[in-house]
Amino acid sequence: MESNFLEECLQVLDRTPATLNALLRDLPQVWTGASEGPATWSPYDVLGHLIHGEQTDWFPRLKIILQHGPAKTFDPYDREAQFRVSEIKSVNQLLDEFIRLRQENLSQLRSLNLQPNDLNRTGTHPVFGSVTLHQLLATWAAHDLAHILQISRVMAKRYRNEVGPWAQYLSVMA
Repeated sequence: MESNFLEECLQVLDRTPATLNALLRDLPQVWTGASEGPATWSPYDVLGHLIHGEQTDWFPRLKIILQHGPAKTFDPYDREAQFRVSEIKSVNQLLDEFIRLRQENLSQLRSLNLQPNDLNRTGTHPVFGSVTLHQLLATWAAHDLAHILQISRVMAKRYRNEVGPWAQYLSVMA
């Protein structure tokens, strides 16, 4: 395991709030409410999902691994809680909340002064069984990147018809 793995993860996790802030702040609902159709998520929905993850998934599970190891199974994650929790907030309010929560979580993570051997510690996922802290951190960073991609894809597809023949050169339109 590379000794700079944690720092690599933190480099992504640190940048996600600013990336989303730059992409979404003050945009009209026509952009932030766009989706790819029924049962798909808009950028607004993704923000709510990321906030819920900051509150109940990533750092709470990290603490379970460090405090209880495999003896305590993670609580199941509600992948659609944002539809109940975030529905009355503006995009700017969601961005502010996400920025604050992420800063708090990363500050706490840094204060743990994790060592490379800590990344091998295990916890118990309710579906996957045994998982490592390394895997959890890698998934947290990859999850951020996947949702940045999702938001960008949804927004680009708003112009699927408007781009005309250039659609053949824009793989995002497929």
